Amino acid sequence: MKSLVETAEPPARLVSLDAYRGFVMICLAANGFGLLDTSKNFPDSSIWKAIGHQFDHVPWLGGVFWDLIQPSFMFMVGVSLPYSYSRRREKGDSWGQCLIHAIIRSVVLILLGIFLSSAWSKETNFTFMNVLTQIGLGYTFLFLLWNRGLVLQILAAIVILVGYWAWFAVTPVAPADFDYVKVGLPENWDHLTGFAAHWQKCANPAATFDQWFLNLFPRSEPFVFNKGGYQTLNFVPSLVTMLFGLMTGEFIRKSASRQKTLLVLTIFGFGLLTVGCLLHAFGFCPLVKRIWTPSWTLYSTGLTLLMLATFYWAIDVLGWRTIAFPLTVAGMNSIALYIMSQLMRNSTADALERHFGSGVFKVFGDAYVPLVKANLVLLVFWLFVWWLYRQRIFFRI
Repeated sequence: MKSLVETAEPPARLVSLDAYRGFVMICLAANGFGLLDTSKNFPDSSIWKAIGHQFDHVPWLGGVFWDLIQPSFMFMVGVSLPYSYSRRREKGDSWGQCLIHAIIRSVVLILLGIFLSSAWSKETNFTFMNVLTQIGLGYTFLFLLWNRGLVLQILAAIVILVGYWAWFAVTPVAPADFDYVKVGLPENWDHLTGFAAHWQKCANPAATFDQWFLNLFPRSEPFVFNKGGYQTLNFVPSLVTMLFGLMTGEFIRKSASRQKTLLVLTIFGFGLLTVGCLLHAFGFCPLVKRIWTPSWTLYSTGLTLLMLATFYWAIDVLGWRTIAFPLTVAGMNSIALYIMSQLMRNSTADALERHFGSGVFKVFGDAYVPLVKANLVLLVFWLFVWWLYRQRIFFRI
């Protein structure tokens, strides 16, 4: 594996992908720009309520903008894979060397995800639900599907989604006397009914798997449930999200017409979005991001395709690279920005207050403190990755 830090000029890139990655990374690093917390200071404002709603995960069914952060990352990993390994092959790496690199990358991502999840714990928090561990668990399988042909890749996606759906569908639902309080659901929880009950929060096959799997690791207390309902096996259907990204990346690399590329991205984006919505609407599979149901896989991938299409149109078709420069800078050092956002957000805010006074976040009044704080912290982070960009230093795994 190459060094985590590269100082050479980066190779030719899909700039729209960097901008898209930077946009999503900036949203995450800024903690949603503080819009959710700010909205709570305006309880009577329907506008602020609508804004805040888009920056908070839905409890179970459906999805908002904030629920698209992780699908965007996973989709972009797939898009970038053919660029990354095609360059390696052009430089002389064998397929076997590329496979070893993919395995090492998977392991590093998993370990880094566990490390970041354990940052504020008294012990190692063996959890595999965050975006890094989920990408790591699926990355080697994704590599093995690279350059295997569109037909095989589509077949693999269908088999994974249908198989995962069938596993949930045939597993008996929780009995009538099941104690949902013991798995973290409040008494007033809006339970799924009918066929949809097979995808109930913390009472589904993936949750049962984690009650066995996560207790194989050392922990001071037995694992019983994940408070958010997230499961380790989410990486199985989310592998399809990455696989759709892989197919997209291979198509863009080989496409000679930017207008055709934009059209195909848009058509397939709306197509997958529609299919995901229909599966939910007709009761085949509920739309749940927290357990990455097959309907969510299609729905969210459709939206990520449309988001990529938007950036592709603006940057690669219209040529708005200068306007996208701040996003590109963030996207080219997304790992550094991600780690800072996970480990240094609070300490950076404390440092700003220490050096600029207690009123630094109150320039627009107390109600806007979360907004100002989040964006000033983001500015510090971005200035650092901008400095890295100017020094031609890029952190990679």
